[in-house]
Amino acid sequence: MRFRVILLGAILVFASNLHAQANPNYSLPEVSLVQGGLSTASAPDAQPLFALAIDPAIAALESPRVAPPNSSAADAPAQQQPTVYGVFQNYNWQIYGGYSFMRLYVASKPSLVEDMSGLDLGIAYFLPKASWFGVEGQFVGEFGSLYGYESHFALGAGGARFRWSIPRGLVIWAHGMGGFSHLTPQTAFGGQTSWAYEVGGGLDIGAHHRRLAYRVEADMVGTRYFGTYQDSPRISAGIVFKY
Repeated sequence: MRFRVILLGAILVFASNLHAQANPNYSLPEVSLVQGGLSTASAPDAQPLFALAIDPAIAALESPRVAPPNSSAADAPAQQQPTVYGVFQNYNWQIYGGYSFMRLYVASKPSLVEDMSGLDLGIAYFLPKASWFGVEGQFVGEFGSLYGYESHFALGAGGARFRWSIPRGLVIWAHGMGGFSHLTPQTAFGGQTSWAYEVGGGLDIGAHHRRLAYRVEADMVGTRYFGTYQDSPRISAGIVFKY
């Protein structure tokens, strides 16, 4: 009788093992996020294996964190963006250097004209609160030939300058100045020094470097030598440095 009971128990255990092998459970314990860590749920609530790839908690751990549009983190980069200033900037100081050509009308009767070439140097300062208005100083040195002798003409003047910015990086300007001039050689018709004035204008053309510009200029220079007045045209071309 005891042998039969043992044999029956062994058959039941063997049958139970066969049933477990016929219906294997491939599910894994469910993974959930609990206070920043991972916890394992009970086996009856386990999810299939493919659920691990689409589980929101796991996806949140593997994907980069993106701040919501209305969060303070999203606003932080905008607060750190650099300030953008205007493309065009007016500088207060200008230094100019260039070539100068002047036709000096020495006398009208008889007509005596002298063509002279030389150097034109100038400096200008524009007011910060009225950048269209400035004061300037200028020195002009010209060289030529008069009565068969080497001739020099020098002009030093100061005055006011006005400028207006127009499209394409161009600046038009006008000025009026007064000062003194000196002319050699000495003649029997008068002294070598005379008061002088200069009025005219020009155009500054923006260069590739924002602190540089190309300038073309046309002026009328007035003097009084040899007992008569001279109104002599002068043109110049050169480079402006701004700072």
